[in-house]
Amino acid sequence: MADFTVGDEDFLLDGRPVRLLSGALHYFRVHESQWGHRLAMLRAMGLNCVETYVPWNLYEPSPGHYRDPDALGRFLDAAHAAGLWAIVRPGPYICAEWENGGLPHWLTGALGRRVRTRDPEYLRHVERWFRVLLPQVVARQTDRGGPVLMVQVENEYGSYGSDHVHLRALADLLAELGVSVPLFTSDGPEDHMLTGGSLPGVLATANFGSGALEAFEVLRRHRPKGPLMCMEFWCGWFEHWGAEPVVREADEAAGALREILECGASVNLYMAHGGTSFAGWAGANRDGVEHLGTLRPDVTSYDYDAPIDEYGHPTPKFWAFREVLAEYAEGPLPDLPPVPPVLGAPVTVPLTEWVAAEDVLAALGSAEGVYGTPPTFEELDVDRGVVRYRFEVPGPRQPYPLRVLGLRDRAVVYVDGVRAGVLTEDDPVLAEPVAGPAVVELWVESLGRVNYGPRLAEPKGITGGVLHERQFLHGVRARGLRLDAFEEAFADPEGRRRLPFRSTAEAGRGLFRGTFDAPIPGDARLELHGLVRGFVWVNGFNLGRYWNTGPQEFFHVPGAVLRDQANEVWVWECEVEDATGPEVKFH
Repeated sequence: MADFTVGDEDFLLDGRPVRLLSGALHYFRVHESQWGHRLAMLRAMGLNCVETYVPWNLYEPSPGHYRDPDALGRFLDAAHAAGLWAIVRPGPYICAEWENGGLPHWLTGALGRRVRTRDPEYLRHVERWFRVLLPQVVARQTDRGGPVLMVQVENEYGSYGSDHVHLRALADLLAELGVSVPLFTSDGPEDHMLTGGSLPGVLATANFGSGALEAFEVLRRHRPKGPLMCMEFWCGWFEHWGAEPVVREADEAAGALREILECGASVNLYMAHGGTSFAGWAGANRDGVEHLGTLRPDVTSYDYDAPIDEYGHPTPKFWAFREVLAEYAEGPLPDLPPVPPVLGAPVTVPLTEWVAAEDVLAALGSAEGVYGTPPTFEELDVDRGVVRYRFEVPGPRQPYPLRVLGLRDRAVVYVDGVRAGVLTEDDPVLAEPVAGPAVVELWVESLGRVNYGPRLAEPKGITGGVLHERQFLHGVRARGLRLDAFEEAFADPEGRRRLPFRSTAEAGRGLFRGTFDAPIPGDARLELHGLVRGFVWVNGFNLGRYWNTGPQEFFHVPGAVLRDQANEVWVWECEVEDATGPEVKFH
């Protein structure tokens, strides 16, 4: 057991000053079979601590119902076995470029802007979740012989709000549930962020990517005493679909890291290893200074230009950081762990079977309902996936413009069964007017819920309505198709039988399938050909969203997902109408 405390100038471990050299590694973005390797890579880089968020929505898909809520405890045990301390950031909001900032869709759908406030209903849900989650943390605190040194209160709250009653309620709840190690907050080094997000008596830390001297000067104006720590040293950055890749040079980043350490501060590299936002859990941002502008969906890869890349390999940034961190180590740094096994040889997999989108919806979708106005994804209990809306345009009437109000995020539109175009939030009017009578179908896809800023908690789907000229079209049929339904069907023989696979000779939008053997299974890169946008599964494991708009071209396949024989690939293609010879390649 050890006593970890916050002193006037330093962190203290059993009364002795200690510097935290931490690295962010989101265990939920790394296949569990590879936790040990990634943690060993952190040790080899010169770190003594690992930091992780906890995404609430991953574990509570509906109120009071949980799936694998003990994963955090297993990860903390792995960190302890690797010789690392741990910092836990349990939320309830985490940002992290994660769907809805980690908040469940059923919560934000019901409460909207009441989340992240003192609202009693919101706090009741938080308390229920924390009573499930926090025993794993409490049992593994340093004062009980475990690795957990500190626990965060909320996350970058000063970038969002100023409700100190809410923050105090969360801090009190953590203490009530047994958290005895120091609490902390983290915010940008700006006055309004630190005043909005920090609490008296709770350690305040700062998040930044450069300019350590200036950042810590701002922090010191607010907190004259206490150890200095950069809780998020942004050594890379995330990427959006359709944008240019983001790269930070290794030498420049290493210089910024050295500046932090020369200030006498502790540091948490964000990210040390980014991993992958598997299963469609990547979030989205809004552009503009105030984060109110156009939606920018995050790519599946969370490589983050980190020192340890998405596949667990050291980058030039790794070696540059290792050189800096070695100067602050108590002894020689450990060697790098063995490289994980890789796929024995490239494999090309033709996608030879297919099920039309309408048949997939009939087999795996929710029951169709009839509504006066279009229900949102949240009202249909769809967290990740698509919703098909079907409207009838009365007639006879002349052609009028068809507009979707509040579309989030992308709709493929059919008029009387013929594709009529693709609409988005920024381009919500069909190119050709629609005459009546007609049947209009909109297959609406969520591209990821906002994870940061004032538009957090906004709903998905058709959130306003469909206008024909100025007239709302009422009376809509809607049914949802959740991404989880594909995994459930893969694992259930009865579910698989409901999918009428046939030849891809006339294939278009829908579910594709291919099979293959893997010579010497191991880590692989996957690329898709002849497809536009959708999701891909290997043996029922959802690798995430693909989109030919880039910049991401390859997808990480953890070696544990593959078998030597009888592997199966499923691809849900949302947009292409004529798929000629679609295939996937493993390298």
